[in-house]
Amino acid sequence: MRRILGRIFNNWPLKLAAVGLATLMYGGLALSQNTQTYPGPVTVTIVHQPPNMVVLTGPPPVTVIRFFAPSGALVANSTFIATVDLAGFEGKTGIVSVPIDVTTPDPRIRVLSYDPSYATLELDQLKSQPGIPVLVVHGPVPDGLTLGTTTVDPATVTISGAQTLVSQVESVRADVIIQPTGIDVDEDVRLTPVDKLGNAIRPLEVTPPTARVKIPVFSDQRTRTLPVNPIITGNPAAGFEIESVTVAPQVALVAGDADRLAQLTSVDTDPIPMTGVSDDETVTVGLALPTGVVQVRDLPIAVTIKIRPVTGTRTFSAGLQLLGPSSDLTYALSTDRVLVTIGGSTADLDRLSGATLVVDLDVAGLKPGVHPVPVTANLPAGTTLVAATPATVMVTVSQAPPPSPAASPSPSGG
Repeated sequence: MRRILGRIFNNWPLKLAAVGLATLMYGGLALSQNTQTYPGPVTVTIVHQPPNMVVLTGPPPVTVIRFFAPSGALVANSTFIATVDLAGFEGKTGIVSVPIDVTTPDPRIRVLSYDPSYATLELDQLKSQPGIPVLVVHGPVPDGLTLGTTTVDPATVTISGAQTLVSQVESVRADVIIQPTGIDVDEDVRLTPVDKLGNAIRPLEVTPPTARVKIPVFSDQRTRTLPVNPIITGNPAAGFEIESVTVAPQVALVAGDADRLAQLTSVDTDPIPMTGVSDDETVTVGLALPTGVVQVRDLPIAVTIKIRPVTGTRTFSAGLQLLGPSSDLTYALSTDRVLVTIGGSTADLDRLSGATLVVDLDVAGLKPGVHPVPVTANLPAGTTLVAATPATVMVTVSQAPPPSPAASPSPSGG
């Protein structure tokens, strides 16, 4: 027994190393039999990108992934998730190298390596630039057609994107085609940022992305001079009204197809709002021309609107007061109240109160007798006495009786 044990433990470190090497070789053989390669491509997603950063050159896809998977594990493109993390790159611009991270949500699969392991990105700062003009570009005009004035709405837009690209933009271009059929251009056109040479610059965001382009197209163009009709909308402030409306110039020269012009007797202005206005106004407006008719010379149209208070009349019952009476005379009136009609603005008339209104009878210098005295009134500014009923009041003037003598005291008896 001792001899057997001696043989077993003889040179035991060498024997243990042999067993370990055999185990390692077996494990490597087993692992090599389950190591696989996925050819891709797997799209690389950017995570934690700072909000003020633009990635000009995105990461390339991962093309080769080496992984370990047990037998029977199915592998597809969705098995792997490839990302680059831009946290910590706030404010950085230019070309940077960022490690790619490939993971898998399948716990049975272990990613061993992949290619490429790094992504080269070009970073820039986000910039927004308002007020970029919209330039309408149309192709050649077919024979026999002429174009009217081009209008575009909006006339300027805002572009956003990488600062290096935004700085190159000269305008945004709206491309339209003039049809040989002579149909007017009236459409929403997608806008393209361009540089000074007209080359498109991408990628940039345009806000709004389209503009409404209108170009009248004439096949039998004629001109005609027509009166200008101002269009007033809304009502002035309470108590006011429009007194007059004048236009300068009073006529406008317009152009269009002969058939369209023949249907017009005047041309309207754009609407002029007057809601709540209480003062005179002079505004400059354009013409609201029908489709296919344009103004030959884009002259401003000045419209002057004069405002005045609304005037009217109102009838009140008023008391009478004497002006200039004498203390030694008495005055008897044929009536103690009259009806008076007062004119003025609505606001001024509203301030009058019939209950406290008093009109005047001037009796200064009248002698005893019966006298017709006209009714007058001292009214607030802005109001006038239109009529009084009756217009005159009969005033009877009499001598005042002498005062009664004081009674004498009775004699007292002694």
